[in-house]
Amino acid sequence: AVASPSPSASPSPPATARPSATPRRTADPDLTRTAAPKPPASKVLDYDYQAQITYYYCGPAAVRHALSAAGVDRSQDAVAGPLGTTEMGTNSALDTTRVLNQFVKGDPYRTRMFPGTPNAAQVAQLRADVVTAITARRGVVANVAGDATDTDGGWHSFPGGHYIAVIGYRDSGRLVRIADSADPNLPEYWITTVDLANWIATRGYSA
Repeated sequence: AVASPSPSASPSPPATARPSATPRRTADPDLTRTAAPKPPASKVLDYDYQAQITYYYCGPAAVRHALSAAGVDRSQDAVAGPLGTTEMGTNSALDTTRVLNQFVKGDPYRTRMFPGTPNAAQVAQLRADVVTAITARRGVVANVAGDATDTDGGWHSFPGGHYIAVIGYRDSGRLVRIADSADPNLPEYWITTVDLANWIATRGYSA
């Protein structure tokens, strides 16, 4: 009489094991559902262009361009104070990141510095950062120095340093659209991301 319950006890563990295997199988579709959508191959943001109002206001103007792309309306003067901009200019990308995060919800901006000539990994990181920021409707602010040539052959020379905003990209981030406050007659141009990275060398960017 005691022997009959023990055979009936051994089938029950396999019965409980089968249902527990089912959730494991359904976990994979859940992971695919939460995967981030692929960013578009090209995207250019709407923003409010304004030439810099003083010769040393390229930093405030670039930050203002990036903010306007995110739907934040601030004057160049309103951002110049927090940036610490003087007639000597704006110190570094650390300042542009700090002020962008002051006005954009969620502190999304991070600073990346290029101590010297950027390597392939840093160029790839810049490209990824631009695509991520622009897809999220955020302009990128870059501190550049020296010379660069745009895709139309235009020459841009700022030996003492300059700030520009990246307001779009195409070819999956291999080309970037620049908003440049220096010359209202040439407010925008395309440049390769490799050339932008080399232009940023010794400086940094906020993305």
